[in-house]
Amino acid sequence: MLVDGKIFLGVSDRPEYLNLKYGNRHGLITGATGTGKTVSLQVLAEGFSAAGVPVFAADIKGDLSGISRMGKAQGWQTQRATDIGFDDYRDDVYPTIFWDLFGKQGHPVRATISEMGPVLLSRILDLNDTQEGVLNIAFRVADEEGLLLLDLKDLRALLTDLQERAKEISGRYGNVTTASIGAIQRSLLVLEQQGADNFFGERALEIADLMRVDADGRGFVSILAADQLMQSPRLYSTFLLWLLSELFEELPEVGDPEKPKLVFFFDEAHLLFDGAPKALVDKVEQVVKLIRSKGVGVYFVTQNPVDIPESVLAQLANRVQHALRAYTPREQKAVKVAADTFRPNPAFSTAEAITQLGIGEALVSVLEDKGVPSMVGRTFIRPPSAQVGPISPAEREASITSSPVGGLYDTVIDRESAYEILQKRARDKQVEDERALLEAESRAEAERLAKEREKAEKAAAPRRSTRQTPVEAATTSFARTIANTLGRELVRGILGGIRGRR
Repeated sequence: MLVDGKIFLGVSDRPEYLNLKYGNRHGLITGATGTGKTVSLQVLAEGFSAAGVPVFAADIKGDLSGISRMGKAQGWQTQRATDIGFDDYRDDVYPTIFWDLFGKQGHPVRATISEMGPVLLSRILDLNDTQEGVLNIAFRVADEEGLLLLDLKDLRALLTDLQERAKEISGRYGNVTTASIGAIQRSLLVLEQQGADNFFGERALEIADLMRVDADGRGFVSILAADQLMQSPRLYSTFLLWLLSELFEELPEVGDPEKPKLVFFFDEAHLLFDGAPKALVDKVEQVVKLIRSKGVGVYFVTQNPVDIPESVLAQLANRVQHALRAYTPREQKAVKVAADTFRPNPAFSTAEAITQLGIGEALVSVLEDKGVPSMVGRTFIRPPSAQVGPISPAEREASITSSPVGGLYDTVIDRESAYEILQKRARDKQVEDERALLEAESRAEAERLAKEREKAEKAAAPRRSTRQTPVEAATTSFARTIANTLGRELVRGILGGIRGRR
């Protein structure tokens, strides 16, 4: 039943295949807890890997890790293969790399603040227009002043520096207020408390390491340990959006290739959208819509199709719907929504079938020739070839040790960046200010000492006596008498001359 260029999913009234040509048209796997979603995810991941397509999957419960170990068919697997006539069924194993944002169950995944950029970071932090403008100014200043923004402490230090230089910066770029900077700092604190300080930094993940193919031509399955990550939904959203955005920016346009360049599976997809700001949802929708042309397929895995915003749901062409329960009005609405997304099959009622599906059974509809959705089929999903269920911690550690990216990301690199430069700048300014203060104090002290010296010198100089001797007094009196007499005679002479002329 294995066919080149297609992934065998199972059997309804016919074999159900996903055409690799339409693997980048995105997809959705839904169903209640315990109905077989993880097995369907593993079947698809194995199929893409066997076809040479690298896979990235967020693993919430650890069950998907079994794909890295040779399968040992259990009774239900061999029975299912027999029931559906799957004669080609055999045990297999697939090349795997384990990742973990917290660096505990896989290689650390990191990105730099600069790579995230102000626009994407603003969406994640749910900033208003004014705050987003201030964040853009911060990135502009960092570029102009050669300040690398690698981790959260770099961005925090830069924002503090901007606040201290608000008057100068506002004159160059526009108003930078303490309130806006405070709001950004608080939003960063929320993100940091969810573990973002583990995510931001170096060495940053290189997209090429998610697109590896082994010597046999099989795509590596990159598994992200997400059991702890799911407790931090904002961080999960941050990672998803960054990764898709990086892929969109780095990968070339390929249109509709014969098979995808890379396929993503995001489990517990509702965590990405619950309480997410509209700007973030819009960004996810935009990236999902456009990334198809880069040859990347995105598959969301969740319990209920209503967990996915309609604008995103409309982009998901390949559907695997496991059983849903319909006890409450909301659940009944979900069943109707799920049923309405399928191309009807006259052989049965889609809405009724959704509530009657057994474990390992699903409604399947995928794109066929010319991109037309296939008629929905009530399908028994084929059994996976690799191990079903989680591997042991020792097996995981062994896989990490022998990984092709071993040693590349395991050590944090903390090179000189904005934080260190601004700290040095602050220390230099403090030293300069202290030097200036000492110089001013020295000048003031020198002036004070000079004045005191001058005062002392004046006090020490001998004073000249102002009292006249008798001879000096007589001489002075005689001189005054002569002067007065001469003055009177001179005046009389002048007046007499004037009268004579008259």
